Amino acid sequence: MASLDTNIIIIALPAIASDLHTSLLTLVWIVLGYWLVTAAILMNLGRLSDMLGRVRLYNLGFIVFTIGSALCSISQTGEQLMLFRVVQALGAAFLFSNSAAIITDAFPEKERGRALGLNQVSIVAGSVVGLLFGGLLTSYLGWRSIFWINIPIGLFAIIWSYIKLRELGIIKKEKVDWVGNATLAGGLFLILIGITFGSFGIFSNGNNGFSIYLFVIGGLALIALFVFIEKKVIRPMFDLSLFKIKSFAGGDIAIFLNAISRGALSLIMTFYLQGPLMKLSPLAAGIYLLPVSVALSVCGPISGWASDRYENGSRILSPIGLFISSIGFFMLAEIGTRVSFNDTLLPLSLIGAGMGIFASPNRALIMSSVPANRRGIAAGTSTTLVLTGSTFSLGLSFLIMTHIMPLGDVENILLGSFGSENHINSGNNNNNNSNSSLVASMEMDRFVDSIHIIFLVSAILMLIAIVPSVLREEKKQPRSGISG
Repeated sequence: MASLDTNIIIIALPAIASDLHTSLLTLVWIVLGYWLVTAAILMNLGRLSDMLGRVRLYNLGFIVFTIGSALCSISQTGEQLMLFRVVQALGAAFLFSNSAAIITDAFPEKERGRALGLNQVSIVAGSVVGLLFGGLLTSYLGWRSIFWINIPIGLFAIIWSYIKLRELGIIKKEKVDWVGNATLAGGLFLILIGITFGSFGIFSNGNNGFSIYLFVIGGLALIALFVFIEKKVIRPMFDLSLFKIKSFAGGDIAIFLNAISRGALSLIMTFYLQGPLMKLSPLAAGIYLLPVSVALSVCGPISGWASDRYENGSRILSPIGLFISSIGFFMLAEIGTRVSFNDTLLPLSLIGAGMGIFASPNRALIMSSVPANRRGIAAGTSTTLVLTGSTFSLGLSFLIMTHIMPLGDVENILLGSFGSENHINSGNNNNNNSNSSLVASMEMDRFVDSIHIIFLVSAILMLIAIVPSVLREEKKQPRSGISG
């Protein structure tokens, strides 16, 4: 449910813009803000779960998320929706920071790959299936229904988790690193402000480039300060000592690069499918994207099972998954101005299959490499890197798109107005219509070019992620009766 809401709103953005009369920047931050807030506070919630109990805070997450969903459904302005999405994000952070740790506590090491694989499938598939449900609900019940659906599910989850879940983790009293949390959140916020505000022309007087660098450098400085603080405080938010464990460090670096690669996939494909080239309905666009979810849901559990069963399975399967996803992105980097469902079936299936093959064994290896009393913080670290990478992916994609296309055309594509009669010729022989048609054709070419570049960058980052995925040590199991 929490993962589904990272993307379910994307396909409803044109409807939200039309109903609430909100700006493009507000729309973008309705999406970005959810990811950013979740990523910024998730680590300290992981620490709190180690101190207060993972199940207790997990249950609290369902309550907060359900309340946030109800508030989102009654929003009257774009700014209200952005604020209530922050409430949702707080609940999502409680859920994300504890689910993997609870599962790790409950299963022996030989079964964790499959168990965590199912959990990871729910997270990644939820973000993709959200587009299908978002399209279906928006088409027939309006955009507010994408939040209504969470209320009965949330109420059921609150009751079910309270009855069924028991605390199995080790509770350890520690202090919360609020200063570290503030510097990390501030650093991420400044970087994203620089990227998004610069992309959408908020900075004026021709100094966009300088302003972007200023915000990004300020954000990087705060993140550097965060690392310095984490090395000095007694109970840091980020346990940097865990990165001395090669399996933990390699797995998390690979997760971060993978998230940057795939984070904007749903958004870009939604723009392409619903935009002026394909002009699909929200529901049809969601159906086009189903192969990602189906392939991931099939390959994730199988990959988790194989990593449990075979020695060194995690180390072998993770890079294979990244390589398969990279092939899918390279194929999408050749996408034309119009495609059929069959045209996108193979590349999207490869991307989904690669995600499933990579995610399950990689997460199992990370969680099994740390001491039991650090699993909450380890799970929070990995999920923070996923959300941070996905957030940067979105910002990077907007930056690429607005550097190739005029900002006004990006706005028209996002809001669904590009391709109206004032952009596309009506077939008359009038010179003005012919000129308009030529301009529209050039802008469509730029739009496709920007998609090519975004997916090419994604493919390259997937290949780079193979390096840390391979260069790590897997925990060796002792062999009975054999020495040396």
